[in-house]
Amino acid sequence: MDQLSAMQVFSQVVESGSFSKASQKLNMPLPTVSRKVAELEDHLGSQLLTRTTRKLTLTESGARYFAACRRILNDLQEADRQAGNEYIDPVGTMTITAPSAFGKLHVLPIVREFLKAYPKVNIRLMLADQVLHLLEEQIDLGLRIGPLQDSSMMAKPLGHVQFIHCASPTYLEDKPEPTPEMLDQFDIISFGHLDLRQEWSFNMKGKTKSYPTHPRLVVNSAEAAVESAVQHAGITRVLSYQAAREIDRGHLQRVFRSHAEPPIPVHFVYPQGRLVPLKLRTFIDFAAPLLKERLSTIAQQCGLG
Repeated sequence: MDQLSAMQVFSQVVESGSFSKASQKLNMPLPTVSRKVAELEDHLGSQLLTRTTRKLTLTESGARYFAACRRILNDLQEADRQAGNEYIDPVGTMTITAPSAFGKLHVLPIVREFLKAYPKVNIRLMLADQVLHLLEEQIDLGLRIGPLQDSSMMAKPLGHVQFIHCASPTYLEDKPEPTPEMLDQFDIISFGHLDLRQEWSFNMKGKTKSYPTHPRLVVNSAEAAVESAVQHAGITRVLSYQAAREIDRGHLQRVFRSHAEPPIPVHFVYPQGRLVPLKLRTFIDFAAPLLKERLSTIAQQCGLG
C-alpha cells in the first residue's frame, strides 16, 4: 500500500464529504477511492469513517488521524515549494479565527489591508465567541484572549486587555464615588450570563474579592451593555477594547480604577510544525505590529498602564 497516496485520498474524502465527490476531484475511479480508504483502515486497524446512505462522518480515531494527515500533507506541500524555489510570493487560502467583537473592530481592518498588499492570498475570517479547535476546524491561525490552555500550539504575544467598569458622566453626576462595598447603591448593567445572581471581582489590596451584584439590566452582548451605559442606565463591566472608543469620546468614564483586575493576555496561536506556510508567516509579520499598536492605543484610551 502507498500510505502517502492513501492519506491524500482519505483527506480528500473528508474534505469533499463523500467518496463520489472525492473521486471527481482526484480524477480517480470511485472503486479505487473506496479501496484506498479501506486499505488505510486495515493498515491502521481502526475504522476512520462511518458511512451511511446519507452521511459520511469521522470516527473519533478518524478525526485524530485526519488532523495528523493534514499536518503531514501541508508540511510536504511546503517542502515541495521550497525545494522547487517557488517560495517567492505568499499564495493560497488561509483561515483565521478571532472573538466576534474584537475581530470585527481590530482584526477585520487588518485583514482587508493585508489582502490589498498580497493579491494572491485569500482569507476566511471566522468570528466566534466560542474557542474553536484549530486542527479539527482546519484553521491556520487563531487570536486568543485569555490564558492559553493548549501547550501544543505555537504562540505569539500581542499585548493585553483588561476588564474595566464604566458609566456615563451624566449617570455618575450627583452620586458618591462608587466603591465595591457600595455596589447595591448603583444601577448595574450586567453582560454575559442571563442570570440575575452574579458577582463582580475586585482587586482589594492585592487580593481578589467578589461582591454580589443585583443587575437592573442584563444583556447578552457587550455592545448592548456599552450602549446602555452610554445612555445613562448604570455601571457596566466589559473588556477594555469594548468600551475604549466611548471612553475616548468622553461618553463613558471608568470607575473602581484603584481596584482593577489583572491584565488578560492576547496571543496569536497556530499549530506547531516544522514548516510554517509562507502565507501564514507573512500574515503574522504583517498583522502582529498593527495589533500591538491597536492594543497599546486601547490601553491609553482606557487609562491602563
